Amino acid sequence: MALDLLKLSTSTPLAAVTGEGIDAAAILLALFLVFTGAKLLGALFARLGQPAVVGEICAGIFLGPAVLGWVAPSEPLAVLSELGVIFLLFTVGLETHPRAIFAVGPQALVVALIGVALPFAAGWLLGVQWGLVQIEALFLGAALVATSVGITARVLGDLGLLTSRASRIILGAAIIDDILALLVLSALGSLSAGGIDYVRLGFTALLAVGFVVFAATLGPGIVRRSARGLAGLHLGQSAFAGGVVLCLLLAVLAQAIGIAAIVGAFLAGMMLSESAEENGLAESAETASEFFTPFFLAGIGLQLELASFLQPQILALSGIALVFAVITKLASGVGVFVGQKPDGKALREAFAVGTGMIPRGEVGLIVAQLGAGLGVLSAGVYGAAVAVAVGTTLVAPPIIRLAFRVASPSEPQGEPPAEPVRPL
Repeated sequence: MALDLLKLSTSTPLAAVTGEGIDAAAILLALFLVFTGAKLLGALFARLGQPAVVGEICAGIFLGPAVLGWVAPSEPLAVLSELGVIFLLFTVGLETHPRAIFAVGPQALVVALIGVALPFAAGWLLGVQWGLVQIEALFLGAALVATSVGITARVLGDLGLLTSRASRIILGAAIIDDILALLVLSALGSLSAGGIDYVRLGFTALLAVGFVVFAATLGPGIVRRSARGLAGLHLGQSAFAGGVVLCLLLAVLAQAIGIAAIVGAFLAGMMLSESAEENGLAESAETASEFFTPFFLAGIGLQLELASFLQPQILALSGIALVFAVITKLASGVGVFVGQKPDGKALREAFAVGTGMIPRGEVGLIVAQLGAGLGVLSAGVYGAAVAVAVGTTLVAPPIIRLAFRVASPSEPQGEPPAEPVRPL
């Protein structure tokens, strides 16, 4: 689903398909520019004391239609971008044990519910007050809903904080958030076509919940029993090969059910987390993620086209929507108070969780592109939705870093944990 939607924004790409076939040289040049630019700007931002992820996104903005126009969104780049976020979430899953997520389940559920309801209502009300037609206002609300866990995970990974309690709440909430957001998107797609199919929507919700629960509870046991058989096949780097097979399989199943591929990738990582350090899978997955992830991050920047929202009215709508997008996700952090006393420590943790839910990233872009593809969004509102997706993704990493520094001053900042992550 995500790849098909990303194609909607493809203009004349640098990596083009010519009448004689694929222009391999153009594709390679685009890959070189995007990867090199992302790495260089990421390193520069890190040297300046800023999150490297911001530099990698900015590389896409500078190279793309917004500034230099050297690289345009294209199918090859969309494929690598999808692989980038899949491997990123797979790697995050390898550092997350199921029991750790279940331990914060109630808090994660409340954070997710607030983080979907408040932004959707705020975006819809803003659209209505702005004079948008009803379907445009609803799509603007949907563009504010979903969280890009890939961005937050990358920042927390760079800080060495993926195993903190606040991080586990964010990851758990992001899974629920993703399911709810895609159900909202599915409902809006049906509504734009004439009506909502409630039976199909309910069936999709049941499948999604069942898939997540099965993978998180029974999955690790199935993996343990299958590990010996896989080792007997004598595959080169059998742990990595088996991990990639499981990652891609669950990603495919997740999309077939109607939820994002990254949910399947994350669950695959969780299923393999107990032995990932011992068999070298974590290190191999990290290497693969290091190659693919820059295409995902720079790809977000490539989607930004300044001409589509530089009109004063659209610029104002984009700015207000961006403020609403940040505030409503920050408010979702109050879900942390479930089951604990709202003291100073809990308040700091709530703020950290709220900041982790801010970035919309590729999910916000998908909502905007779906609305444009269905013909229900004007160019101005589409530009505003894209601006919110890119804007929240750019402003979130510094805020996340600051919030976690305040919430967990004793945790490592900027370096991976010194000790390997062990099963709980």
